Amino acid sequence: MSEKDVVERTVEPVTTGRMARDLRRLGVEAGDVLLVHSSLSSIGWVCGGPQAVIEALLGALGEEGTLVMPAQTGDWSDPAEWQNPPVPAEWREIIYREWPAFDPDVTPMRGMGRIAELFRTYPGTRRSGHPQASFCANGHQADAIVSGHPLTPQFGADSPLGKMYGMGAKVLLLGVGYHVCTGFHLAETRLPSMPVKKMGAAIRENGKRVWRWFEDFAYDSDDFGRIGREMEDRVLVQKGLVGQATCRLFDMKEAVDFAAEWMAVNRRKKRNGT
Repeated sequence: MSEKDVVERTVEPVTTGRMARDLRRLGVEAGDVLLVHSSLSSIGWVCGGPQAVIEALLGALGEEGTLVMPAQTGDWSDPAEWQNPPVPAEWREIIYREWPAFDPDVTPMRGMGRIAELFRTYPGTRRSGHPQASFCANGHQADAIVSGHPLTPQFGADSPLGKMYGMGAKVLLLGVGYHVCTGFHLAETRLPSMPVKKMGAAIRENGKRVWRWFEDFAYDSDDFGRIGREMEDRVLVQKGLVGQATCRLFDMKEAVDFAAEWMAVNRRKKRNGT
């Protein structure tokens, strides 16, 4: 959506103060650990852009709170799987050999939006070290959340998702749907029949750039939208507006537990063709 389109559908500028009030009304509290997935354009024309959104979120959480956002880098992956766009097969060996090592201080995100990209560089923000599925955090629990992110499983119990699950974190979908809810990936790691796949990425080991192959779960978000919709019958989901963005706020542990239960039943039915 162009900025012109955003201006035309905005009644009045959305300010930091208004967003902070909307967040508190929705149920965001000082001291929360808050995992946010966001769309800037959905909020309306924001007076101050992504900076204003981050300031509103941090202000609502206060000094004891922690703001977290995914910082994924899907292009730090096996070029044989790239589809949007694909690259010629003869390029792959060059990419395996020359693609730069993931650097949490430098490597940009891919497709995560303007709010998350600015948050990556925001003063005090820390980033986990996974080359494909890193998270950024800022606040009281930031270091505890992003430290020691294992290469595999990237969304498991020892990942930032697993740590937030144990901290009683909340999830805020700020103008986006359940299809981007990364917390559901933690539920996938609990499935006994979850398929696995070979993955690869350029990383730094012992001070040297290497291409590292590893095995992880074959994560699949295709049913996340359905999971979220059905979850609302069982899990308390606070709904409201932040600016003009339709938002959902819910407890991460309750959502992950529901998703794991749902997947265990419905994905088995899908495999069996029933």
